[in-house]
Amino acid sequence: MQKFLTVVVLVAFVGSGLATLAGSPASVSSHQSAGGSAFTPPSLFHGTTTGTSANWAGYEIKTAKGAVTDVRARWQVPQIAALCPSSATRMSSFWVGIDGANSPTVEQIGTDTDCSGGSPSYYAWYEFYPAASNTISLTISPTDRMYADVHYYSSTKTFGLTITDITTGKGFSTSGTVTNAKRSSAEWIAEAPALGTTIQSLTNFGWVTFRYASATISGHTHSISGFSNIAVTMWNLPGTKVMASVGGLSFGGTTFQVTWKSRGP
Repeated sequence: MQKFLTVVVLVAFVGSGLATLAGSPASVSSHQSAGGSAFTPPSLFHGTTTGTSANWAGYEIKTAKGAVTDVRARWQVPQIAALCPSSATRMSSFWVGIDGANSPTVEQIGTDTDCSGGSPSYYAWYEFYPAASNTISLTISPTDRMYADVHYYSSTKTFGLTITDITTGKGFSTSGTVTNAKRSSAEWIAEAPALGTTIQSLTNFGWVTFRYASATISGHTHSISGFSNIAVTMWNLPGTKVMASVGGLSFGGTTFQVTWKSRGP
């Protein structure tokens, strides 16, 4: 899904600690990238700058065109933390992806925690933006543990998208080609989606924690802190109120939390 109005502010801080990234769960289908572990030694910790967006909160890495080949993470589906209003729609998306920061395309897969007609809704989806998003036929429940991976296969010039509900053992994979994809950024994002060009009010999801986050860039696989990265805070369009804040990286740069602050529009 498209990002709006990102401004980067050069305030740097550096993560600490060490972690070995877990490989993908055994139930993930054949479209996943190769398993294994990634390690970010102290000498490879890179600084974090901060930025703002009107509909994204989380972390992103900007790099050279054609450099990104894999992005992955795990999270628990957030449960709605307040009553759903009967007369309004609230939406929140949680995903990993390639592109979107420096590109007119986004290759992404994730889950939603939404309110519609007074009722909560939880589901998985994928999108080869600017094409429309597609709902995935998986039964998703709040607190389910999810694994997601976006991988670029250079041999076929296709993107493989995989999501697995670790709690239920059910999964989904798809693949596709994307014209003009630059593969120049990696993302781990909580989002207030846009319907058309209108950013929706953000569901009160409480918080979400991304874990085991890693990327493969220019052939090197590391946690987020293994690359220069940007911590993105979501503000409303007037720039007067924080909608979702992002915490610092921990466990060797593999883990961070996004916290709901306000619904925004």
